[in-house]
Amino acid sequence: MPAPATPTGELEREQDYLDHARAELARMRTSAEQLDASRASDAISAEVLSRVLARRIASLQDDPRATLFFGRIDLEPSDGPAEQFHIGRRHVSDEAGDPVVVDWRAPISTAFYRASPTDRMDVVLRRRFGVDRGRLTALEDEHLRERGTPTSGTGSLLAAEIERPRTGPMRDIVSTIQPEQDEIVRSDVAVSVCVQGAPGTGKTAVGLHRAAWLLYSFRERLDRSGVLVVGPNRAFLDHIGAVLPSLGEVRVGHATIESLLDHARVRAEEPSEVATLKGDARLAVVLRRAVWSSLVPATEALVVPRGVRKWRVPAYEARDLVDELAARGVRYSAARDLLPQRLAHHVLLEMERAGDAPDDRVQDAVARSAAVKKYVSSVWPALDPQGLLHRLWSDPDALRAAAGDDLTEHEQSILLWDKPARTKGSARWSRADMALLDEVDDLLRRVPSLGHVVLDEAQDLSPMQLRAVGRRCSTGSVTVLGDIAQGTTPWATASWAEAMRHLGKEDHDLVVLDRGFRVPALVIDYAARLLPHMAPGLGAPVSVRDNPGRLEIRPTDIAGLDGEVVAAVEQACAAAGSVGVIVPDASVERVSAALGSAGVPHGRLDRDHGDDEDHQVEVVPASVAKGLEFDRTVVVEPAAIAAAEPDERTGLRRLYVVLTRAVSELTIVHAEPLPDALGAA
Repeated sequence: MPAPATPTGELEREQDYLDHARAELARMRTSAEQLDASRASDAISAEVLSRVLARRIASLQDDPRATLFFGRIDLEPSDGPAEQFHIGRRHVSDEAGDPVVVDWRAPISTAFYRASPTDRMDVVLRRRFGVDRGRLTALEDEHLRERGTPTSGTGSLLAAEIERPRTGPMRDIVSTIQPEQDEIVRSDVAVSVCVQGAPGTGKTAVGLHRAAWLLYSFRERLDRSGVLVVGPNRAFLDHIGAVLPSLGEVRVGHATIESLLDHARVRAEEPSEVATLKGDARLAVVLRRAVWSSLVPATEALVVPRGVRKWRVPAYEARDLVDELAARGVRYSAARDLLPQRLAHHVLLEMERAGDAPDDRVQDAVARSAAVKKYVSSVWPALDPQGLLHRLWSDPDALRAAAGDDLTEHEQSILLWDKPARTKGSARWSRADMALLDEVDDLLRRVPSLGHVVLDEAQDLSPMQLRAVGRRCSTGSVTVLGDIAQGTTPWATASWAEAMRHLGKEDHDLVVLDRGFRVPALVIDYAARLLPHMAPGLGAPVSVRDNPGRLEIRPTDIAGLDGEVVAAVEQACAAAGSVGVIVPDASVERVSAALGSAGVPHGRLDRDHGDDEDHQVEVVPASVAKGLEFDRTVVVEPAAIAAAEPDERTGLRRLYVVLTRAVSELTIVHAEPLPDALGAA
C-alpha cells in the first residue's frame, strides 16, 4: 500500500488541478468565441444570439487574482475510491462535458455547506483552501466519517477568510457560507423570507447570494420577470455592487427607496411628525377613497349624434355601467379606458334595434366620438397622482371627505399645506409624498411586478414605503433583511409580522440570525449595552469568532479632538485593510480637513461614492454608515451622533449601527461625555 501523501505533496496536486481547471476554462472561452452568431436564420435571431454569446464569453473570464475553486468534498463511494467534487464560483467542464469545477449553486454543492458529523450527507471529507493572489497556499481537511474525530486546525482557514483585510467594495462570502445561511440562500423561489439578523451575521451577503442562487436555479423565469435589490442609500449600493458580478450575475437591478420612488422630484423638507403620519398605512385607505370618490353619478343621458340621427343611452343605464366597472376590482384608469367601448356598445344595440347593421368599426368610431369622450370625462374624470395629492393637501373639504373616520381632525390639519401650491406643477413635494404618489399611481394603473426583490435594511421603511416595495413583487417573492434594533427612523417598524403584512407577504418564513461572524466579541458586547435602552426584549448577538478584536476608548478635550482623531486614524492605517472614520454628519467637513492637513489620504462617502478609486480611509457620515463594514473603525463623538436624531430611541439605534461596523478594531474618540446607556467604559 502506498504511503499517505504529505501535506506539501497534496497541496502541489491541488495546484496542478487548479492549473488544469484554468486550462479547461480557457478552452471553453475559446470555443465560445469561435461561435458565429451571423449564421442564425434571420437578423433578429442573429442579434439575440450575439447578445447571448457576448454574455457567455464575459462569464468565462478568468480572474488570475482568485482561484476557480475554494473547496472540495469527497463523497462516500458505493465501491472504489471516494468521488471528488471541487466547489467554485462557476461551472467548468472538460471536453467530454464532465465537471472539473462545480458551481457553488448546484444541488450537489449543498453538502459542502451543510454536512456535519451528525448529518454527513454522504461526505467523508470536506477540504478548504487558503489562497494568495490566485495560488493555493494551504489546505485544511475536515473528516466527517467518524463522529467527534478532531481535525487539526479545523476552522483556521475559515476564520482567516472572514478576517482577511479588505478595501473597496464588499466581497462575496461564497467560500464561508454557514449552514443556517445556506438554508436561507437555497429557499425556493416561491417562498418569501424575512431575516432578522444582528450586526455581523451576514444577512446582507445572504440576501445577495440568494439572488444569485435564484437566478441560477430559475434562470428562464427570473430572466423574464427580473430581480431587484433595494438598499438604504447610494453608498451602500456602491459597497455591495461587486458581489453579484463576482458570482457571475450582472442582470440584477439596484435601487434605493429614493431612486425607486423618484425622489429627484423632492423639493421640501417637513417635520418628522408629518412624515411619520404620511407613512402611516391608513393613508392607503384615504387615497383609495379619494380616487374612487371622484366618480360622478350620471344624471343625464348620453346623446350621440350620428348622421341625421341621435342615439341615447339613458342615465340609469350609464350609472349601471359605471357601477359595474367600478366593482370589477380593476385599476381606476384601466376601468375608465373600458367605459367608452361599453357606452358605444349600448349605442350599437340601439342601432340594431332600429334596423341598422353596424359593425365593430362603427362601435370604435362611436367610442372615439367627442360626445362619448365628453360624457366619460363628466362621470369618470381623468386623474393623475400629482393632481389628486395636490387637491388633498390644498383643500380641507376634499381631505375631510377622503379621510372619513380614518384620520382625526388634528391629523388632517397636520397634512394640509400652510400655503397651498397654486398648481400641481409648482407643488413642493416631500420624501414622504413620494410613497403616496406611488400609491396613487398604482390605484390608477397597476405597477408591474418583478420576479424577486431583495430588500435590505427593511426596518427603516414606513408602511407606505413598504407597500411601494411590495407592489414591485406582488406576483413574485421577496427576501427581507434587517434588524429591529437598527431601526433609525421615527417610523421604523416594531415587528416583522407588521412589516411583512405591509409588503403583502403575510405568508413568509421568518429566520433569526444571531451568530456574528463579522463583528468581534469586544465590539459587539460593548454595543449591546445599548439594546435594553432602545430595543428591550431583543436578544444580544453572539460573536463566534476566536479573535475577540480590539476596543479602545480615547477621551480628550475639545481643543485636542481633531488631533486625537488624526492620531487614531494613523494608528489604524499601520496595518493592511480598510479604515472607516464615522462622524456626526455636521462634522464631516471638519474631520476631513484635519486629515487632509495631516497628510492622510482619504475619501468621503458623503460625496465620493460611485468613483472608481478605493481609499484605505473613508470619512463616513453617521447617517450613511448602515450596511457598511471596515476592518477598523474610528468613531468620533458618539453622544453627538445620537443627539443628531429626532428622539432618544432613534439616536441610540443610530449609535448602535455606527459601533458595529468594525471587523477587527473599534476606537472611540470623544470630548463630550459618552451616552449614559453605554455605562462605564
